Amino acid sequence: MIFTILFLIYLSFSFIFLCPFGVIAMVFSFLGAKKSMAYVVYKIAQGWAWMLLKITGSELTVAGKENIPKDEGVCFVSNHEGYFDIVLLFVCCGRPIGFIAKKELLLIPFLNMWIYMVGGLFIDRGNIRKAVRTINKGVEKIKSGGGMIIFPEGHRSKGRGLLPFHPGSLKLATMAEAPIIPVVLEGSYNVFEKTGRICPTAMKVTFCEPIETKNLPQEDRKIILSNRIYSQIKEKHGS
Repeated sequence: MIFTILFLIYLSFSFIFLCPFGVIAMVFSFLGAKKSMAYVVYKIAQGWAWMLLKITGSELTVAGKENIPKDEGVCFVSNHEGYFDIVLLFVCCGRPIGFIAKKELLLIPFLNMWIYMVGGLFIDRGNIRKAVRTINKGVEKIKSGGGMIIFPEGHRSKGRGLLPFHPGSLKLATMAEAPIIPVVLEGSYNVFEKTGRICPTAMKVTFCEPIETKNLPQEDRKIILSNRIYSQIKEKHGS
């Protein structure tokens, strides 16, 4: 119970305490320091995520960090167990990253601002035209040297193992012609969502070897690439 109380207190007060820093960073971004502020905000988010992990009392094992490129655009393709997945990726990636978030998160105060500041994009899956614009923004971020995260299952698996990938879910990576790093997350669902309270858990993050998409034939960009990544994540996840 003590872990749960500390977790909720930290989660609540950290968003409020960090809000002024987010506002300041946003102002400087609009004034032309967007790239510098993106790095500063990422370091803040990384520290916040690391502390959140420590409060849960969980153990984390990381493998394959040498596979993460430092100076070029990249797309991380990961399984999606639970809400704690983003926390793990902020702790482990070692570089600024953004992700595609559902539009409903725009309605959550503080969280919406931080998603935007770390480079997140909000997608309206019910509006194809708006969804395409969001994907194009993600492509631009990657082509300019940024990192983006894709959860091709579309929603959290909640301990049910690796779910099927949505058709076209890798479009962000293939359109950007960026290297793909398959990511395997294990144990994140058990931290909180499984029981509704914090449970110290052994978690693991594995970054697999990059898969190049730049010269990949058009006919291989959908089914073959998707199947390859799916099999790789499923094999290492053991589900």
